[in-house]
Amino acid sequence: MAWRRHLPALASAAAGINEACDAWDAVSDSLCDADGWPLDDKVYGDGKVKRDAEAWKHAEVFLDHGPEVLAGVRAAADGPDYVEGPISDDLRRIRGIDTILFRAEELRHEWYGVMALMDGSQPSVLHLYKERAEEHRNTEGWHYSHELGSKGPALVRVGEYLAHRADTERPAQTERARVARTRSTHNTPGVSPALPQVPPASHPPAPGRSR
Repeated sequence: MAWRRHLPALASAAAGINEACDAWDAVSDSLCDADGWPLDDKVYGDGKVKRDAEAWKHAEVFLDHGPEVLAGVRAAADGPDYVEGPISDDLRRIRGIDTILFRAEELRHEWYGVMALMDGSQPSVLHLYKERAEEHRNTEGWHYSHELGSKGPALVRVGEYLAHRADTERPAQTERARVARTRSTHNTPGVSPALPQVPPASHPPAPGRSR
């Protein structure tokens, strides 16, 4: 279960996305009038840019670690886990997370392509182009970041449960195997002790002819 090593990174990333979202929600209303329109478009826009950038930074952690964890969770979960039990609700919550990861990875791939095209740009404009491209990526990725912040904690909880269950079951399986081997050894019919070898019968010499 090598995928379990990614769980702390995912837990931290999910918390980071939600912190960025909560921080924006705490101030966004104060930046708007009674009808919900921004009082200052620049201040409001800068706040969203900051939120999107912070969230995308954590979303990329999901792109680096999430697919392996998701594959491991799906391999370790049993059919009954999806129907009832401690993780059934969380398994339902993470439905569609593979599509979110795929779409977000596409966006990141596009970003790499844009950066490659900018390699030949003049240094005087490269910084400006890169800044605008990053802002566009982060804005486009906000939906994916928000979804990962929502579904990510459920993925982490499922992973932690399945990892703990595997740790609990492994010693029991080892003990059952040991008992089975011991029982098999005890039930094997013993080998009969070797019988002492009987020396071949000696034959008396044939009587010689009398003269």
